[in-house]
Amino acid sequence: MNLTHPRFYVTAILLSMLVIVPLLSGSQFVVHIFVLLCLFAALSSAWNIVGGFAGQLSLGHAVFYGIGAYTSMLLLIRYGISPWIGMFFGAAISIAVAVIISYPCFRLRGPFFALATIAVLEVIRLLAINQSGITGGAAGIAPPFKIGVAWMMVRENWIYLLIAFGFLLLTLWVSWAIKNSRLGFYLVAVREREDAALAVGVNATKVKLQAVIISAFLTSIVGSFHGMYLTFIDPASAFSLELSIQIAMFSLIGGLGTVFGPLVGTVLVLPIAELARGWLSDYGNGFHGLVYGVVLVVVVLTMPSGIVGRFGPSFARWVDRLPGGRRDDDQAAQGEVELPKAPVSPTAGQPILVANDLNLYFGGLHATNNVSIELKEGEILGVIGPNGAGKTTVFNQLSGFLRPASGTIKVRTADGSWVEPTNPVQFAHAGIGRTFQIAQPFAEMTVLENIMIGAFMTTSDASQAKARAREVAQLTDLTPMLQTHAKNLTVGGMKRLEMARALATNPRVLLLDEVLAGLNPADVSKAIATIRRIRDAGVSVLMIEHIMQAVMQLSDRVVVINTGSVLTAGLPKEVVNDSRVIEAYLGKEYSHA
Repeated sequence: MNLTHPRFYVTAILLSMLVIVPLLSGSQFVVHIFVLLCLFAALSSAWNIVGGFAGQLSLGHAVFYGIGAYTSMLLLIRYGISPWIGMFFGAAISIAVAVIISYPCFRLRGPFFALATIAVLEVIRLLAINQSGITGGAAGIAPPFKIGVAWMMVRENWIYLLIAFGFLLLTLWVSWAIKNSRLGFYLVAVREREDAALAVGVNATKVKLQAVIISAFLTSIVGSFHGMYLTFIDPASAFSLELSIQIAMFSLIGGLGTVFGPLVGTVLVLPIAELARGWLSDYGNGFHGLVYGVVLVVVVLTMPSGIVGRFGPSFARWVDRLPGGRRDDDQAAQGEVELPKAPVSPTAGQPILVANDLNLYFGGLHATNNVSIELKEGEILGVIGPNGAGKTTVFNQLSGFLRPASGTIKVRTADGSWVEPTNPVQFAHAGIGRTFQIAQPFAEMTVLENIMIGAFMTTSDASQAKARAREVAQLTDLTPMLQTHAKNLTVGGMKRLEMARALATNPRVLLLDEVLAGLNPADVSKAIATIRRIRDAGVSVLMIEHIMQAVMQLSDRVVVINTGSVLTAGLPKEVVNDSRVIEAYLGKEYSHA
């Protein structure tokens, strides 16, 4: 974070209001409201790491809050251990529970993950009620009366406020650090398009587990403090589904996946709801929940991306116009860059990707039948065949997205050794980059951020990833569009973006799946020139393509696949004049024409 930038000063001033306003008010009730505001914003920020960044809708997140609160309080009651120490024991237990719960549940999709987290929350709540000898059962427990900061018990509410504010700053800082790190980019990539993330070497399960661990840790320590602040906990409130939904709702209203969205959502809703609790309590218990519902409906209907998602970019641009604000440093990168041609490799012409006797079955269909393909270093290998011939099925096996029933796929690495990867992440790390037949950009990210996702495979430093992304953007004619959101690109732009994202991983082999399909003649010419530059930069290319003119211009060799088998292979002119190829494409009556 640049400490001299106006964004830092504006953020610091706005955050300081959370302490200054209640202290100047002189009202203990106002201080109490701001303590709750800081704590709930911290809980919502912690939840946002999983629910916003990673896109995993956890509605049982209060389980970590309850574990932290109960652990620290029980250690204080039974062993006299300070809650400041006890909270870390609670956090350790929360992390263990998070891993045990999340690892199998990540295989679930849509609402099933959310339902699984609710089920776990309910199970632990019932356990807490029934283990009355430990937890006090449904009656709950209260800590011994020990005054002092060391015991998280003080008479002055302003001390509670400062501590709660400290927890809020911690969760905001962690969220900011994740957002601007490789982990943050990976989480957004997995949230948007998991297959595309796997293709650039992102271990989806690993990064989601990291997010859950961090979120559980933060939720647990905040829960420890909140329990001591309330001086009482019971299973119904500590393991509350209402609490889980509440902190998720604050993030949704403020803006999922943003750093300050949870805080903004809490600031907007919580004070109104607390006031409504007093005003509407005569009409029935829980009637104040109407406030949450009304605000949520209004925001979802008018601002689907939340308050920060809707107004945040405009506010950031206003701040950037202040003296000392940032300038668009990507403008400097839009000049022409001379791209050196890669020197001739001493291993050029030797096999770099070898597939032997690949067989794959879909039920009773023999999708690939003893397919063998060899790509040599420094060449462009074209793979052609009629629709339904099995080209994409072979392609998906060569990139790890389908595992053959039999046969082997070997890749020669930079040090000359051969490896046999078995999944997309291993293929990517072995030096195999790929595109998709239907482009899969990370739509909500800019072109620059999309390419950085690929660059992060070889570096954890954001500045290095950005530099690599700009270099690859120049190679693929994307430099003028670096700050354009991927969803706003043309079809040709999306195809080139996919190539750029794959190239940013620094692959030795690039697999192109119909990158020319659907392009106009100008985009086809541009793509052909790009593919040539990629090969000249030292990357071997295997491409599936239907546009025969492009195949003839680009390919050093051509492999023809028909009905799941290799029909023939050879030089382009030889292959296209082969009667078997003509018959496969046009029918038997044309093979002797």
